[in-house]
Amino acid sequence: MRFIVLGSGSGGNAAVVEAGGVRVLVDAGLSARQLIGRMTACGLDPSTLHGVLLTHEHGDHIRGLRVLMKSLAVPVFATPATARVVRDGGVDSAAWKIFESGGAFQLGGLAIQSFAVPHDAVEPVGFVFRHEEHSLGLLSDAGHVTRLITERLRGVRALFVEANYDEALLEADTRRPWSTKQRISSRHGHLSNAQTTALVAELAPAGLRRVVLGHLSRDCNRPDAAIAAVRAGVPGLSEIACAPQDEPCGWWD
Repeated sequence: MRFIVLGSGSGGNAAVVEAGGVRVLVDAGLSARQLIGRMTACGLDPSTLHGVLLTHEHGDHIRGLRVLMKSLAVPVFATPATARVVRDGGVDSAAWKIFESGGAFQLGGLAIQSFAVPHDAVEPVGFVFRHEEHSLGLLSDAGHVTRLITERLRGVRALFVEANYDEALLEADTRRPWSTKQRISSRHGHLSNAQTTALVAELAPAGLRRVVLGHLSRDCNRPDAAIAAVRAGVPGLSEIACAPQDEPCGWWD
């Protein structure tokens, strides 16, 4: 199993996971041109995708989906509510594969388990991917870490997880109004460096060995601050990286 992050942040989110002869795109938040260009630059032929998985319906996770589906004949996997909202938003040419939040399904040799996530979207989910002894957890856009999230991710060997903001930098930010800061730090907003560190510390004893941090705010976080927070909180974990917004980052296995 391996994965690559094509871009991560408020400007757009997308990643590719492959294992067992299956290759899937998780979210399509970049423009279709960027998605295709970045996949091609990484040696990925977009026509070899076996599907697109959606975590939720926000624009930075589906921005390129409508145009992408005009050139790719692959199914789009989403929960019922997410599919309904995305269809109503104009993505009406996709072949939808619906799964219930918390449900599991199989694509060839790749087993996929979904789990509910607290975020201000209609039915957001995260995923755990498994193939043979390999496993990857993917958690993006979560206001807080629930016990369900922790238990679903327990035992994964690799984790791609949001670390959106540093609490001090968010508080000091002068570009965002108070209401926006409240939304970001709410229980249905985004994860801070401290919250992400606490999750990683909980998962590390169960075999977690690689963490890739994503969805960093350009103004309210820094890669060095996010990595330093996790290293300080989980000193035994050496494989920590940050996924950038403007270029692909990976491969990781």
